[in-house]
Amino acid sequence: MPRKSSTLSLADRNAAQGGVAAVDRALSLLDAFSPARPLLTLAELAQHTQLHKSTVLRMLASLEHAHLVQRREDGRYALGAGLERLQRVYALSFSMQAVVMPVLHELVRQTQESAAFHVRQGEQRLCLHRVDSPRPVRDHMQAGALLPMNRGAGGRVLSAWPEAGDPLSRRIRRERVVTMVGDRLPELAGVASPVFGADGGIVGALTLTMPAERLESGFEPIVLAQARHLTEMLGGRYPQSTSD
Repeated sequence: MPRKSSTLSLADRNAAQGGVAAVDRALSLLDAFSPARPLLTLAELAQHTQLHKSTVLRMLASLEHAHLVQRREDGRYALGAGLERLQRVYALSFSMQAVVMPVLHELVRQTQESAAFHVRQGEQRLCLHRVDSPRPVRDHMQAGALLPMNRGAGGRVLSAWPEAGDPLSRRIRRERVVTMVGDRLPELAGVASPVFGADGGIVGALTLTMPAERLESGFEPIVLAQARHLTEMLGGRYPQSTSD
């Protein structure tokens, strides 16, 4: 009987609670592919997933049968045409609001302050979605409002990508979160983090706003965590912090 490896696979370390281990492992194979690595060898897939090559081969056979991966003539593997069909179905059913609003509600629940999702619109930023603080004293911004790109935490985040060279933008790209006090209006403070899409580009800024006197140091990690979560929900990966 073969001896079980003492090294946990990638899927085992990130197993879905109540899920099926074999499915988690098969999905970890698909997750190995990226725009930078569209073609992978059996050895590379085994290394990425920390699975035995024999296990990887069996799973690849099932994924090939479902047209989710394909084996090239040179022996390397690529994603299969079945994923394109799933992408078309996903595009028809996807709703940005359905993904963003639960995150905004969670931010408000944790902080009791107002949360919003901002996107770039030309030389301005659009408040695409918003959930108000339950407190009577708050910023009364509404969804659909246009705001400047060069003022406020959300605008500062959107302006920092792709490669703005000013010191504040470099710090935002490094830390992935920024707090601004009195930047847009003297009496307001804001905390914002970038949200990334499946192509790795920034798609918006997750923001929290409040009267300046209610700003707390604990808001930054909360906003950053929810921005990471929203990025994952949108099919993206949160980039590693940079050292520039």
